[in-house]
Amino acid sequence: MAEHGKGPLAGIRVTDFSWVWAGPFCTLQLAHMGAEVIRIETTKRICVTRLLPPWAEGRPDPNTSGYFNQYNQGKRAITLDLHTPEGQAIAKRLVSISDVVVENFAPGVLQRLGLGYEELRKVKPDIVMISMSGYGQTGPLHHYVAYGPAQVPMAGFSTLTGYRHWEQPMHVGLSYGDPNAGHHAAFAILVALWHRQRTGQGQYIDMSQWESTIVLLGDAILHQQMMGYQPPRQGNRDPRMAPHGFFRCRPAEPGSLPEGLLLEDRWVSIACASDEEWRAMCRVMERPELAEDPRFATLEARKQNEDELERIVEEWTLTQDPFEAARKLQAAGVAAFPPLSNKELAEDPGLNAWGAFAEKEHPIVGVRKHIGIPWKLPATPCEVWRAAPVLGQDNDYVFRQLLGLSEEEVSALKEKGVIA
Repeated sequence: MAEHGKGPLAGIRVTDFSWVWAGPFCTLQLAHMGAEVIRIETTKRICVTRLLPPWAEGRPDPNTSGYFNQYNQGKRAITLDLHTPEGQAIAKRLVSISDVVVENFAPGVLQRLGLGYEELRKVKPDIVMISMSGYGQTGPLHHYVAYGPAQVPMAGFSTLTGYRHWEQPMHVGLSYGDPNAGHHAAFAILVALWHRQRTGQGQYIDMSQWESTIVLLGDAILHQQMMGYQPPRQGNRDPRMAPHGFFRCRPAEPGSLPEGLLLEDRWVSIACASDEEWRAMCRVMERPELAEDPRFATLEARKQNEDELERIVEEWTLTQDPFEAARKLQAAGVAAFPPLSNKELAEDPGLNAWGAFAEKEHPIVGVRKHIGIPWKLPATPCEVWRAAPVLGQDNDYVFRQLLGLSEEEVSALKEKGVIA
């Protein structure tokens, strides 16, 4: 088995009690940076993400979920029943040789298992531990169960999302609370490790996923504070750019689109950021007179006449192939690109040249393409050192090699259902 050890967190070990998306997304970032992340699972309550599609070859199985295998690359996995005294004792032994503990259960869950911070610091005084609950460990909502879809409306997204003049709330289509919390938590852990390196002190981080999601709407909150009312829905428009949005293009020839896309699903996104770019766009559209038209000559004028502006732009895009329109506009200095399907993203030459994807051999599903590490650190290169683990893949390594249990002890724990 290939050993990892590259990246700025090489030598850091993480005991990962987390599950579903937010917590594993946090520990994914740590694994990407070279930490040895050991995820604790159990066959008695399999992680939700192992039970979600897409499945490799359409075969539902806890080890073939593309969802799980995306967000758990580069980690180790053991099976351990934490509801047993023996499982709790083993978990503490693992924490004693770790640097970081991550959990995203509801408040009180780990404490009831005897694995709260006060207990864990007894076996590892300088441990860095983060609890990523939905609403924090205290407060009137702390006992509420939290999932990303509920946090989106609670954080204010749903009142801002949608086209102009819509009245009903609209979901954004992504549970921002989960990956956003994962990024916030990973950064908090880095700061805590830096603090420990300077002072020798560990610490406990109480994180609210709800609060970390709200900060994404800082401009909208400031608008409410400064103006006395929240900003209206804008659809795809932007207050400082025009034209700005998605514009329908010429229908594709039958059979030329990826499977599942309709003929009318041909669009190009355009973001015109200045009067100079607008003039360049007019030349591309072969409508130079529009640059001097008083309705469109300035940003203020274009915003006042945006409906007509968008109608004129779409008259042109309807005659264009989206990729050709994007090429022309980009050559003129105007930001434009078609929205890509998942297939087009996976095959995109630029992303593949950049090294955006990781392709590692998985024990069951073989080599699959997954989104890899979206940053490059020349001094401390990072890599996805292996595919996501199957259930219990690293039991022998952790229980025998790291914790020093004998073969007889491991067999006895398996018979009792502790390692399961």
